[in-house]
Amino acid sequence: MEAAPAILQMKGIAKRYPGVVALDGVDLEVRRGEVHILLGENGAGKSTLMKILAGAVRRDAGTIALDGRECDLATPRAAQAAGVSIIYQEFNLVPHLTVAENIFLGREPRGQVPGLISAARLRTDAARLLRELEVTINPGAVVADLGVAEQQMVEVAKALSVEAKILVLDEPTSALSDKEIAQLFKVIRALRGRGVALIYISHRMEELFQIGDRVTVMRDGRYIATRDIPQTTLPELVSLMVGRDLTEHFPKKAVPPGEELLRVEHLSRTGALHDISLTLRRGEVVGLAGLMGSGRTELARAIFGADPVTAGRVTVKGREVKVGSPRQAIGLGLGLLTEDRKRQGLVLCLDIRANTCLASVDRFSAAGVVDGRRETAAAQKLTADLRVKTPGLHQRVVNLSGGNQQKVVLAKWLCCEADILIFDEPTRGIDVGSKVEIYQLINRLAAEGKAILMISSELPEILGMSDRILVMNRGRIAGEFTAAEATQEKILHCALGAHAA
Repeated sequence: MEAAPAILQMKGIAKRYPGVVALDGVDLEVRRGEVHILLGENGAGKSTLMKILAGAVRRDAGTIALDGRECDLATPRAAQAAGVSIIYQEFNLVPHLTVAENIFLGREPRGQVPGLISAARLRTDAARLLRELEVTINPGAVVADLGVAEQQMVEVAKALSVEAKILVLDEPTSALSDKEIAQLFKVIRALRGRGVALIYISHRMEELFQIGDRVTVMRDGRYIATRDIPQTTLPELVSLMVGRDLTEHFPKKAVPPGEELLRVEHLSRTGALHDISLTLRRGEVVGLAGLMGSGRTELARAIFGADPVTAGRVTVKGREVKVGSPRQAIGLGLGLLTEDRKRQGLVLCLDIRANTCLASVDRFSAAGVVDGRRETAAAQKLTADLRVKTPGLHQRVVNLSGGNQQKVVLAKWLCCEADILIFDEPTRGIDVGSKVEIYQLINRLAAEGKAILMISSELPEILGMSDRILVMNRGRIAGEFTAAEATQEKILHCALGAHAA
């Protein structure tokens, strides 16, 4: 079968920032009507390359050709006019506007009276696009009231409304359920059948083989290789990504559990948590599984004092305590790596040093004066230990890749020397190489006597890194398994309410 013609050719694309080479002569060819996977570790340059394609970032060198004609995508408007649409991981929607208003924002259909918008045409055209996607979303619904999957479909409808020839999807399934992922894949296949070229970025390796036609691998801002998906394997792609073999994806090292550090008894929060009890011991990694909405994050926030509880007791290192705020939790030796690192884990406008020492200011202060040299020394050590890719501690974290941002959040809690660590989705949106580094860090922390509660939506991660596994369903602990007895099937049955503890 003859290959489809190339709709996009990017050649020799280069981009430099002060102290950083983001892209170094990268090539990318995408064919009409294919799902082209763009793969690479965090910091490989994928997002920068896509921002150049979308007109959000100016390239320093290289050429871009669409349908064989060289073009200059200098602005997002120019890229959109050329048929390029991008759906970022953080959606580009206006929350207080309706679905229809978001789809046609800036391109609203005009009515018969000059200067006025035709509300009827707006809703009708939006409804038509949503029907094409086979999704049941009310065009008059306010976007803020929609779930993540529905908002993503609004973004896809917006791309269709400008007749996109090339659609870029950046981590589209990171916050979706299995059912929602299946619906998204159905839409992607339909778009591919209409001749739309899709560039798909994801760190969920199993998805690549379900939805992709070809894959291009990047590493350290350079083009590495392009492969046909049926002719490649997961180990080959991982090796191309990281430049080395990862013999163990989950390098779990068992540590004999020590003294009990945390005991939670009959913890409840009206409408969210119901009679939850659990323990954590030194050197132990306890996995917390469950479907989205099962109460996992709510439990983490309640233990950490971020949300109030209505009943229950918490004991830390043998002493019953009242954890009324995150500040009190930090003082008791607890740390919480939040699910949303950008909004809850970091201050994006501050640099690496400030973020690293954010929860430990008291350690570096005397008489109200912060010792900057001690802060710098601590931040430098942790940045080196965690292998954060950065030109220096002065780099603002907003300019770091997702994986390096996650490492800075980890550095923050290591800096305050927390003994009890709650990791909520510690590897979400992180490439396979960085994941292994975080797993190795978890091993190291357990060996040092830390107690870790690890929340994850990825069952292989839960099974691969946990000593014990708790499963939540509708705000309750529905089951508990040792690492030896746990299977994906048992955990799913529990999570769905088909198995009682």
